[in-house]
Amino acid sequence: MTSKKLVNTVAGCADEALAGLVACNPNLQLLHGHRVALRSDLDSLKGRVALLSGGGSGHEPAHAGFIGKGMLTGVIAGAVFTSPAVGSILAAIRAVAQAGTVGTLLIVKNYTGDRLNFGLAREQARAEGIPVEMVVIGDDSAFTVLKKAGRRGLCGTVLIHKVAGALAEAGMGLEEITNRVSAVAKAMGTLGVSLSSCSVPGSRPTFELSPDEVELGLGIHGEAGVRRIKMASANEIVTLMLDHMTASSSVSRVPVQSGEGLSRCLPAFCPTLGRGLESLTLVLCLSTGSSVVLMVNNLGGLSFLELGIIADAAVRTLEDRGVKIARALVGTFMTALEMPGISLTLLLVDEPLLKLIDAETTASAWPNVAKVSVTGRKRSRAAPAEPLEAPVSTVAGGLTSERVVLVLEQVCTTLLGLEEHLNALDRAAGDGDCGTTHSRAARAIQGWLKEGPPPASPAQLLSKLSLLLLEKMGGSSGALYGLFLTAAAQPLKAKTDLPAWCAAMDAGLEAMQKYGKAAPGDRTMLDSLWAAGQELQAWKSPGANLLQVLTKAVQSAEAAAEATKNMEAGAGRASYISSARLDQPDPGAVAAAAVLRAILEALQGQGV
Repeated sequence: MTSKKLVNTVAGCADEALAGLVACNPNLQLLHGHRVALRSDLDSLKGRVALLSGGGSGHEPAHAGFIGKGMLTGVIAGAVFTSPAVGSILAAIRAVAQAGTVGTLLIVKNYTGDRLNFGLAREQARAEGIPVEMVVIGDDSAFTVLKKAGRRGLCGTVLIHKVAGALAEAGMGLEEITNRVSAVAKAMGTLGVSLSSCSVPGSRPTFELSPDEVELGLGIHGEAGVRRIKMASANEIVTLMLDHMTASSSVSRVPVQSGEGLSRCLPAFCPTLGRGLESLTLVLCLSTGSSVVLMVNNLGGLSFLELGIIADAAVRTLEDRGVKIARALVGTFMTALEMPGISLTLLLVDEPLLKLIDAETTASAWPNVAKVSVTGRKRSRAAPAEPLEAPVSTVAGGLTSERVVLVLEQVCTTLLGLEEHLNALDRAAGDGDCGTTHSRAARAIQGWLKEGPPPASPAQLLSKLSLLLLEKMGGSSGALYGLFLTAAAQPLKAKTDLPAWCAAMDAGLEAMQKYGKAAPGDRTMLDSLWAAGQELQAWKSPGANLLQVLTKAVQSAEAAAEATKNMEAGAGRASYISSARLDQPDPGAVAAAAVLRAILEALQGQGV
């Protein structure tokens, strides 16, 4: 079965994708009759070197996203995962030559089709008298033994676009740019890992993985990697990737060294590179550790949440090994369609090379990278000190710590037991995490109780619980409960008799309505609490019985929670769902009623 794609036709998807990019970017133009995008200000490049790159489509934002001042002059795109046509490559070379450029550098990823087609176009252009050079980038660090085809060209190619673009913008000649980027490319490596495959439009996934497998060392065309590993944590996978990339036994390793062993790299590393990088290597070998540019690249289908976790793991792991991260680029640079995976790129750098990385560019896909080292920066700021608590006047009706603990433990036990039930209710109208959210609150309260006895002052108790839920519970429920408890604490600062507790309930409900925008009848947690609050008004009468009134309040809350299944949602996430699908009680209302029931039972058990 083929995967679903939002395309018009399989045959036209590459042309339309490139046309869409150009249509939205006034700095780009299409070359008529060819799948070629060029800078719209070609005439401004007279006397400078032009930079052309490209390859198959499906790697967006590469390659056209990196066209701009300070990066590429243009790109030639093929069909999805297919090398571009020789005629289009030659047409692009001719176009930039006619604009008055003094030569063209072709930056090509090391794949057979790209080498052949770009190489043939180069030879034809040279036969016409156009100065053209070509560098083939192979930054793949997956293979541990030498392959005849060489290392594949992966996301590190984008860094070569950036370095070459800065050199061209500075007016450097074709031969010198070629030599410089060829040397830089040898100090770089990339490794990819994926949770599953991708699929070319109109086709099935290119390979299959079982749920507990991860593909290591794969390319950018949906091809399988060098081996499959068991699914593990992000930290473990990043460690494995960096170990693989820097293993001394691998021919495709990146020669990254930790501080204590860096000097040993000089004899083995320097002879393998051109003159342009010898000074770089010497600087690195004499320093306390390697200095690198780290690139964390989304292969297309990874969430930004996961990308951030991977980036954090990569930075921590490298720095723990004594490696200095001079710059960190995190984002989507070179994809394999919708592949859910990442690649890590390491480029050894010195200050002159960093200046090229930092040089200005107008390319739309190049990130706004801070021009300072990542390593050595202070990453956290001390949180403001909590304000000193105002002394609470001693009033009658304070709670004993033992009684508070028993009540809170009963509430926590109840919420933990309802986790799956509340999640099931929430799946119809939300994201299915209501039970999880309330369980998170329960565990936070349990942990808090273990730290010491809770305050006996009701106002302080509710304030502490408010802060705890706001910090640990999360979601709208955490915010609403936090608001409720914060407001409810205020009337209890002066008095703690039954009328004061009724006033506390009223204040909490008012705050929830003010900021939550829900009203009774809107099918929310407020329905249960509001019903209970109406019964608690009886506490204002002289001689009111605590448990009798509270029992009626709990019964009303439970009835209100059950009644929510017949209500149309007027607030919250459920308000976006068709009422025909809402045939179960609101989970928030059920949870609120359950909390009140737990408080009642705990007090009854203590013989209050």
